[in-house]
Amino acid sequence: MTEHHDTLERLGAAGFAVDVLTSEQQEVLRELGPEELALLLDIKSRLDEVGPEVQAHSEIAGGALF
Repeated sequence: MTEHHDTLERLGAAGFAVDVLTSEQQEVLRELGPEELALLLDIKSRLDEVGPEVQAHSEIAGGALF
């Protein structure tokens, strides 16, 4: 498996909907360096950690605060 293919697989496993992206967008992601990929995965992980809290506030407040 190539490193570029592995990049899309890792993003997909983390919850990124890479299959709905255009081939051009997928190519941009394939070209990420190791540090860029690690940063993107870290940001996604942190967003996921606070996701349910933001969703709950959105439902209660009607999204007015977000």
